[in-house]
Amino acid sequence: MSAAAAPATVLVFSHRPEVRDAVRTALGTFPAADVGPVSYLECATGAEVVAAVDAGSVDLCVLDGEAQPTGGMGIARQLTHEITDCPPLVVLIARQADRWLAHWSTADATLAHPVDPLVAPYVVAGLLRDRAARPAVHG
Repeated sequence: MSAAAAPATVLVFSHRPEVRDAVRTALGTFPAADVGPVSYLECATGAEVVAAVDAGSVDLCVLDGEAQPTGGMGIARQLTHEITDCPPLVVLIARQADRWLAHWSTADATLAHPVDPLVAPYVVAGLLRDRAARPAVHG
């Protein structure tokens, strides 16, 4: 990846600023050297998430499954059914028992909350690599 490449945009959704901050802190600006830098787009509402993803400017979403009033799992399901080239979706879950709900939401991955700074960059970098390797969808 060249130094001039634009950073990947990671959307972070939660109604709680401290959750968004925890995600940014755990991921940092370079989740892995081979995926380059990331920039963040923070969203506090589901409508903001849908508008940003619909605009096509998002490379990956981290969605708080516990967000209020609309949780990240419902938004993930909506995005995968409505967006043609949906970016990879990661749902933050509070309990391991919530993994089945994340599966229902069609999320690509889950991260436990509190966010582990060793696991989160690994998961996000893998999904960004996969996205970069797949052919672009037009339409």
